[in-house]
Amino acid sequence: MTHGLSRVALTAALFASVALPAAAEQVFNRIAAFPVAANLPADKDKLTTTSAEIITASEDGNTLIYSDSPLGGIGFIDITDARAPKAAGAVMMDGEPTSVAVAGGKVLVGVNTSENFTSPSGKLAIVDIASKAVDATCDIGGQPDSVAVAKDGSFIAIAIENERDEDLNDGALPQMPAGDLVILSLNDGVADCGSMKRVALTDLAEIAPEDPEPEFVAINSLGEIAVTLQENNHIAIVDGKTGDVKAHFSAGTVDLEGIDTKSDGALKFTGTREGVPREPDAVKWLDDNRLVIANEGDWNGGSRSFTIFDKTGKVAYESGPSLEMAIAQIGHFPDKRAKSKGVEPEGLEVATFGDQNYFFVLSERSSIAAVYKDTGAEPELTQLLPSGVSPEGAVAIPSRNLLVTANEVDLGEDGGPRSHVMLYELAEGTPAYPMLKSAMVDGAPIGWGALSGLVGDAEKAGTLYAVNDSFYAMQPTIYTIDATQKPAVITSALPVTRGGAAAQKLDLEGIALDGKGGFWLASEGDSAKLVGHGLYNVDAKGEIKAEIGLPVELLAGQTRFGLEGVTSVGTGDDMTLWMAVQREWGDDEKGSVKLLSYNPKSKEWGAVRYPLEKAAEGWVGLSEITAHGDYVYIVERDNQIGDNAKLKKLFRVAVADLKPAKLGEQLPTVTKEEVHDFIPDLKAATNGYVVDKLEGFAFDASGKAFAVTDNDGVDDSSGETLFWEVNLRGTN
Repeated sequence: MTHGLSRVALTAALFASVALPAAAEQVFNRIAAFPVAANLPADKDKLTTTSAEIITASEDGNTLIYSDSPLGGIGFIDITDARAPKAAGAVMMDGEPTSVAVAGGKVLVGVNTSENFTSPSGKLAIVDIASKAVDATCDIGGQPDSVAVAKDGSFIAIAIENERDEDLNDGALPQMPAGDLVILSLNDGVADCGSMKRVALTDLAEIAPEDPEPEFVAINSLGEIAVTLQENNHIAIVDGKTGDVKAHFSAGTVDLEGIDTKSDGALKFTGTREGVPREPDAVKWLDDNRLVIANEGDWNGGSRSFTIFDKTGKVAYESGPSLEMAIAQIGHFPDKRAKSKGVEPEGLEVATFGDQNYFFVLSERSSIAAVYKDTGAEPELTQLLPSGVSPEGAVAIPSRNLLVTANEVDLGEDGGPRSHVMLYELAEGTPAYPMLKSAMVDGAPIGWGALSGLVGDAEKAGTLYAVNDSFYAMQPTIYTIDATQKPAVITSALPVTRGGAAAQKLDLEGIALDGKGGFWLASEGDSAKLVGHGLYNVDAKGEIKAEIGLPVELLAGQTRFGLEGVTSVGTGDDMTLWMAVQREWGDDEKGSVKLLSYNPKSKEWGAVRYPLEKAAEGWVGLSEITAHGDYVYIVERDNQIGDNAKLKKLFRVAVADLKPAKLGEQLPTVTKEEVHDFIPDLKAATNGYVVDKLEGFAFDASGKAFAVTDNDGVDDSSGETLFWEVNLRGTN
């Protein structure tokens, strides 16, 4: 089943969707980020893996409760002050909690106790929210996935998935035992175990009808249960009172155009796929007749979309690739998932704020929560919210104008971001995110991400140029940024070419103007990947005209932490290029790195030493160098993220003190002066956690300073790119 928007209409809709709203419009902005590790029990190591997956809220809206599968418990967060969420502890579940839902003063927890795939088992635990005590449990005879409470509080529905072994026969169905649906009566939030109804869902789907795998349940105000059978690509509507299957239908397929289908280090939205099964994950009712599904895909599907059906199975709206395109515009498209399921919409939430009905689509792989207004017809995409790494669940609290997302991935053991719960508030204002987006060209977004070096245009105030790093090895690019708009806009992309083809073996980390309409680019090498450290001069068309490797005497002590920025001092024959080396090389004393100089006319190399700050944790290195007036400005940072981040600062060195010695000789050490601390900026920009890689810094033609962060190509990263004007004083 194909989507109904024409390509032209789709492009227009996308561009309109990210336009700046009127000042008085109600918008969602993040107000707090809660690290799930803050809820670890005292006997757990601080790097114990945690996860916030499915999340719900107490009826008064002051307590959040989430399932934490790797911990084996559920976590509580006190949000009495939503801008300052507090850890409220965890309760262990003697199994793997898979879902949570609130009824009265109780939280109902689906717990997987299965020993293996062929003998699934599970229970429903009833936990008192106030005392955090497990009041009772019900054996539910299989592995639970999703739990939902009827709007009148009279019953609970549980999807018993009995999931397949993905390593067995390539995950193909059937794999018995079959899953089903369990319905239990509720009395003041307490489940009546003796009232259990088991609803068979076999012989409904066209795909493996003998082995249904229910994934997600939702209940409308009529007591009708919508249940998705993800691997079976099917949806059933069940009467919650009788357990009768009232209707069922295939989720269908989608033909996709204008998508990136190759995980090849390049962003090219020109691919097509036909007949892609939707394979829905989450389902929510928009009203008593319409439901929306998030088409994550799991086995053979994944249409990268969401779909609105009526309960007879008629398609009311299909998003097609429109959400993925909008996500690509803000730099969140996950290229490593391009060949598979792209942005993978997974979670959903629906709520009415005031008189406006909203639904929220969570994109697992792009780490985005998309905000849609439900118009009753074609929905309106109004915002894309940054949401930690891999949002799994969400809960809206309209009584407090709050939206909350739960983000499941915890990369703490690898020094990456922890799992977080993010809080957003609906209020008058303008969106804080995105801070940078790209234009649409010929019906497709300019693909971008992993920005590193930054430089201002020599004449046009508000115009800057950025480069991407080796994450996009097959698409090295110089981007033009119009910073006079808010959000700033990438207006064009200039491919860096060698012999007319995309230049390879580059890791672009720095960019400077060459004074002739072209650029100098600094590439960070990695001998293990046969990538050399070097300088590249490209013309105005992006073609490499000169390639300059580092001197042999310098390379003797090389590491992969090489050039991280380049800038020019002087003009014409008097121009000298200065480069920042990120970390110590073999001939450097610990705590000291080189600033390298190169004169393009004389071809002479030189260097000075630059003293690094000490690291509280991890390492400290340089990320950027840019000349302005009588100084060169240098970004110095640690490699830490979140609460561990202590050093993201701007220093400057007087140009008059840059007196390079020849390589191999005793190098003079320069004196540096601290100019700016970026950590308050990084905290306040979108009220998330402090990101690791502040990579670019530059002045525009009017003297305004700008900074940009590297989002690592949305790989083990939230994908957030922060781009902002830096408020500096006394720098001119």
